[in-house]
Amino acid sequence: MLTAEEALERLKTGNLRFVQGQTNHQRQLTHQERAEMAQTQEPFAIVLGCSDSRVPAEMVFDQGLGDLFVIRVAGNIVAPSQVGSVEFAAESFHCPLVIVLGHTHCGAIESTIEALANPDQPPSVNLMSIVNRVRPSVEILMQTELKHDLKKLCGHAVRSNVFASVNQLRHGSAVLESLIAKGQLKIVGAEYSLETGEVTFLDF
Repeated sequence: MLTAEEALERLKTGNLRFVQGQTNHQRQLTHQERAEMAQTQEPFAIVLGCSDSRVPAEMVFDQGLGDLFVIRVAGNIVAPSQVGSVEFAAESFHCPLVIVLGHTHCGAIESTIEALANPDQPPSVNLMSIVNRVRPSVEILMQTELKHDLKKLCGHAVRSNVFASVNQLRHGSAVLESLIAKGQLKIVGAEYSLETGEVTFLDF
């Protein structure tokens, strides 16, 4: 079983391979490998990422089938179902690491900024449920000088939103808080660059 530090290093090394175009895991499994994997799973890390089609965690970190327990939702937000999914994986598979993975040019961030700038034209009720989760991370930034530069505002909001999700996981679940207190779980934030393919791990 890997430690959180070892799991993090494995992800960093895998992302470096991805950036350099030297991936190890882009192949089809054999019938025997699939049959063996059907019996159990042993992911070494949990990734809570965005649903964006350009940010598949297994590819970004160059990991194979069964290596990562991936939860994807627009805006990498934390709602009860996401918390429950992280709790399940952390307890069932003893994953020592959770990565909250945001990314540049996030559509959920841009939709939130648009909704806040045009309150008379709200999105659908369902999309608004995502906007409302992202809103606190964006609203505070829209009260600064960043409101005059949409590109910078979006960039800062992506990281602010990742920080908010990390904070909610660290402090919004008795199960996760207990695992963290015992040194059995580490939760960190990260940002994926659509332009370069590089993942930057954020020090919160």
